Amino acid sequence: MTLPPTEFIPGPRENFLRRVGRDPRRWRARLRLVLFAIVMGAVIFIVQTVDFPGAGNVKVEVGQPSPKTVVSPISTSYTSEVLTNEAREQARENVQPIYDLPDTRVARRQIARAQDVIAFITQVRNDPYATREEKIVWLQAIPELHLTEAQAANILDLSDEEWQEVTKEALRILGIIMQQEIREGEEQKARRSAPSLISLQLNEDQAAAVEALVSGLIVANTFYNEEATQQAQEEAAQKVPPVQRNIEAGEVLIREGEIVTDLDIEALKHAGVLQRTRTWYDFLAAFIFAIILDGLIVAFVSFRRRDFWKENLPPLLLGSIFSLFILAAKLLIPMHPLFGFLFPLASMAMLVGSLIDLPIAILITAIHVILVGQFAAGGVELLIYLFIGSVVGALALGKAERLHSFVRAGLWVIVTNLLVMLVFRLPTLSTIDNQTLIELAFSGAVNGIFASSFTLVIFYLLGQLFGVTTSLQLLEISRPNHPLLRQLLLKAPGTYHHTLIVSNMAEEAAVAIGADSLLTRVGSYYHDIGKIMRPYFFIENNTDGENPHDRIDPYTSARIIISHVPDGVELAEKYRLPQSIIDFIREHHGTTRVEYFYHKAVQMADDPNAVDEAAFRYPGPKPHTRETAILMLADSCEATVRAMRPQSREEMLEIIRSVINRRLMSGQLDHSPLTLRDLTLISEAFARVLQGIHHPRVKYPGEETKTAPPAASKEPVVVTPKPAG
Repeated sequence: MTLPPTEFIPGPRENFLRRVGRDPRRWRARLRLVLFAIVMGAVIFIVQTVDFPGAGNVKVEVGQPSPKTVVSPISTSYTSEVLTNEAREQARENVQPIYDLPDTRVARRQIARAQDVIAFITQVRNDPYATREEKIVWLQAIPELHLTEAQAANILDLSDEEWQEVTKEALRILGIIMQQEIREGEEQKARRSAPSLISLQLNEDQAAAVEALVSGLIVANTFYNEEATQQAQEEAAQKVPPVQRNIEAGEVLIREGEIVTDLDIEALKHAGVLQRTRTWYDFLAAFIFAIILDGLIVAFVSFRRRDFWKENLPPLLLGSIFSLFILAAKLLIPMHPLFGFLFPLASMAMLVGSLIDLPIAILITAIHVILVGQFAAGGVELLIYLFIGSVVGALALGKAERLHSFVRAGLWVIVTNLLVMLVFRLPTLSTIDNQTLIELAFSGAVNGIFASSFTLVIFYLLGQLFGVTTSLQLLEISRPNHPLLRQLLLKAPGTYHHTLIVSNMAEEAAVAIGADSLLTRVGSYYHDIGKIMRPYFFIENNTDGENPHDRIDPYTSARIIISHVPDGVELAEKYRLPQSIIDFIREHHGTTRVEYFYHKAVQMADDPNAVDEAAFRYPGPKPHTRETAILMLADSCEATVRAMRPQSREEMLEIIRSVINRRLMSGQLDHSPLTLRDLTLISEAFARVLQGIHHPRVKYPGEETKTAPPAASKEPVVVTPKPAG
């Protein structure tokens, strides 16, 4: 629906700016665009970065007690990284350390060392010059053996024969032990096994000496393989499957006072109730994303509606509807899992589609759904549910030209909601309890009912409180029993008939060029409503053949004819008609001249240059919209065709084109967005309607051809000097 324009009357400053190439209307349009972009970008940025109080978000930290008991708002299943990592770490710990095979080089090295030690001890034992005390000190100085004084003395006290047996036994036992696996850290275990290997044929002193020699020379020959162990641990960890955690709606995630763990944080996050701490990277990303979405909206709206920024109301309406709905979604949807399915996003799409433009409504809905996906926990199902239901609702409502359109749109939204839910729930239908199914079906039905009802209420409020012309308001005032239309029928029946013809012409032309046909038709009903103040001064209402203009001067006649415009505006304001309808009354003559009486004044004046042309011009303004421009053309074409009575379609089309060209060349269409192609389509539409009304008739015998006088209130066509009425 086309929103009502705001009249712009240029003043001295505006005229100066226009002369220097700065059209104030263009700058105002750019200012509106910039302000709209700033506000929309700010709203999108806030929705991404600000967590509203009470919106279901919890702020907790690991290691700190929970400030309150938190319950999951949704049922969800997710792969728990915390539990998976714990299970894999346990698998790593269960892997035994891996050691290399015993190194025979170590055994040979120790045997060689044992022989060197035995040779040294033998040399000490046989040293004739050293004292006993010196020999004990020398034996204790052997680094590997760590002999005590008693052990050293025992070795010195052995006879040569006993010492020979000890050395042989020590080398034998050391060889046996070093051939076994001795791991790092397990040397003591191997040393404890040495006494059990000593031959029982040796006496106690010999056995003690053997044990002392062997124990000191036992070292690890099997070493830990860190790389192989880590590889085995990783293989064991990779075999652990991801751990799934299921959370039911209403399940307690953490109780008040409990110490928060990583597992709690993870559960809160997947339940969609965790308020995370944002960094400046998050704000930067949100800012860039806001610019992208904001730029997309502005560019698309500018492409779809080139006149969108010319008035205050359209940007204000679009920005307000989008902002209110996205902020409400941010506040309500995270509170409960069903709130997302109850949220009436379809109402936003229906409002924008019917008041502004359907493709713009679809784009706004898509962006709304993208933003909801950032804070809603319903997943893809909720987003598709909201988007498809909204688009279907907007398509079903259309321009809302009938009251039952709202009922039809609500039913379509309900059916669509239930089908989307069925698509997502059908694969797991057997595992879903009946209560959940009933709740979802109830939510889908209530969503459709609430969306259509809310849209109807907003339509009414916009029309009554904010002056927005809605289709319901237009349908209400288009009833034939409206007081003004009733007066027009009774007081000025000729004008009423003319109004019906003009409305049909204008509606057909509006459909042809894609303008608002309902607004055009209703505006046409009221464009001549001011004529009921002095109906008999207009030729179409004069039935007795007497022309009241014959008794008054051209200036007075012109003033009476022109007064039907301000009279109509006064009546429209008295009966509280929408501003867009009042614009039809103001603009349907633009600043044209009442040609018949102007020429009559010129003929009567002694000096034609002394005639005040301004007294014969309508006050305007010129048409600012396609709809009011169509009415101006239809009004003029109907009067001219009625006066000239063409005998063929080609002749009629030529007259229509001539009238339109005069309006175009006189500058009356300068402020309207009509294109030359639109004018071609409009002329063809007018011809189709008028051909059915003014088609040639069979002339019966005795019938005289009469020439109708021109209508004084229309663009005159000078046919005869007879004055118009």
